[in-house]
Amino acid sequence: MIFLKTDDEIELLRKSNLLVGQTLAEIAKAVKPGVTTGELDKIAEEFIRDNGAVPTFKGFPNPYGSPFPASICTSVNEQVVHGIPGNVVLKDGDILSVDCGTYMNGFCGDSAYTFCVGEVAEEIRQLLRVTKEALYLGIENAVPGKRIGDIGYAIQQHCEAHSYGVVREFVGHGIGKEMHEDPQVPNYGKRGYGTVLKKGLCIAIEPMITLGARQIVMENDNWSVRTKDRKCAAHFEHTIAITSGKADILSSFDFIEEVLGDNAI
Repeated sequence: MIFLKTDDEIELLRKSNLLVGQTLAEIAKAVKPGVTTGELDKIAEEFIRDNGAVPTFKGFPNPYGSPFPASICTSVNEQVVHGIPGNVVLKDGDILSVDCGTYMNGFCGDSAYTFCVGEVAEEIRQLLRVTKEALYLGIENAVPGKRIGDIGYAIQQHCEAHSYGVVREFVGHGIGKEMHEDPQVPNYGKRGYGTVLKKGLCIAIEPMITLGARQIVMENDNWSVRTKDRKCAAHFEHTIAITSGKADILSSFDFIEEVLGDNAI
């Protein structure tokens, strides 16, 4: 069931999502060779709780195993999504996708950013740039009267034009009082197909794009998802609200990119 949000509810969603952006900026300050993903998780959880929210991901149920044990997802290199923070030490040349969720004032925030660790190969940086561009192309199509398929089509066409793979098994989603609401928002699709976009619909758009083939594998922890060919993957995500005009981006990369400066993708 799809729940359209009121203007007041959208403002509450904005607060939760801006906190996600600020949390990712705190992580950006710490991302460097030698840091563990577990250390980044500790930074995130403390910042979220200090700001009066709770990390949505911690304890999130898993139908195939144990609940998610951490406050952020940290996916390194060939990991696509849902990497579990721990003792993994970041190395020069790595890329790190950090997905973060908050719950505050009854509403959820959800956003993701892929960071470069030290000096990253230009081929990989290009993957990140194209994935981020695809996110914004999807957002451009998130206007009243268009359909979910228009968002996915825009993302898919841009990424496949660069010979990248578009992950099918994991998709974006509606968001509100629950982190995952209807409708699903695939990163592929046909123009003019799917749910009609209406004012008040709030969704998370999140391209998950691979340098090589799109096929993925679930690791033994029943959370971490990686590319089958072990080539790198990138992931960027914004939460948006459909308005009467262009989409209103409720999350923000501004805090992150202020920290990264010239190193921002």
